[in-house]
Amino acid sequence: MNKFAEFRGGEAFEFFYVFFPVLILLILWSVFWKGLALWHAGRKGQPWWFVILLVLNTLGILEIIYLFAVLKLKSSQLFKK
Repeated sequence: MNKFAEFRGGEAFEFFYVFFPVLILLILWSVFWKGLALWHAGRKGQPWWFVILLVLNTLGILEIIYLFAVLKLKSSQLFKK
């Protein structure tokens, strides 16, 4: 182990270094689904869904439920106006 890792707390630094890419992927996943769901809620004129989706952060779970269960969209309809 190098001196920098020992100085920074060894295991904590290695944990952050290993899981940083996972964190970035989770953020990108969440932003993608949140943006898509907010766009659809805004286009459909559903202010309550828009606020709920904007405030709650569920890593895309609520957004996916909204898009596929509430709006009943198919995957081919996700990116159409």
